[in-house]
Amino acid sequence: MTLPPPRPADLHPQQQSLPSSEPTDPSAHPAGASSPDLPNPESGAACLAGLRALYGTRVRAANADTAKSEDAACRVESPVLVEALEMGSVPVVFEPPVTLSCEMATKAAEFLLISVQPLAKGYFGRDLVGLRAGGGQECRRRNRAATGPLSEHATGRALDIFAFVLAGEAGGLKVSVERPEDTVQQRFLLAVRQAACGAFTTSIGPGADAAHANHLHLDIQARRSPSTRFCQ
Repeated sequence: MTLPPPRPADLHPQQQSLPSSEPTDPSAHPAGASSPDLPNPESGAACLAGLRALYGTRVRAANADTAKSEDAACRVESPVLVEALEMGSVPVVFEPPVTLSCEMATKAAEFLLISVQPLAKGYFGRDLVGLRAGGGQECRRRNRAATGPLSEHATGRALDIFAFVLAGEAGGLKVSVERPEDTVQQRFLLAVRQAACGAFTTSIGPGADAAHANHLHLDIQARRSPSTRFCQ
């Protein structure tokens, strides 16, 4: 059995470790598709500069060794380390920080700013101030198999969210993806997942399968049609 992404220590533990799986979608590029061209360093620098201009300096170029793998296919294009994103005057802190491709970090930042922050204010009257995150860059294939297509985590194009943290005393209000405490939290999470389905090409969470019972998996997997979405 394989393990799901590490869960933050301050969330309730699951009774059983569950295998990690990612559904195979026929609309995705086939496993034998050729690798993309090597990234343009100038475009990567421009992406990072744009991120920092909009979301602050707690996004920086990732250590090259962190994003490097013995498997050449697990190359992260323009890797960045995201510690926090400034949303106006409010920083959204990633705990722990995650390494993502700059493209994925940009998508995540836009999603938090345009969708999650307004939903947090609408449902709770509070600002989003943090994410309990995991599952950034990790070199592996889907289902941790020896062969087959790479997981989007392998190239830093996926992010797992275990909980949303809202402003408040004593560490704020934590909304667990796995165990919402009341109807308001349930509705908030449903609205977040509906928004995620439009923002990302893949959005999978509790109720989809056992491997995603405790977190929301978001990625930007390339598909044959830009409008194709896989949402569960």
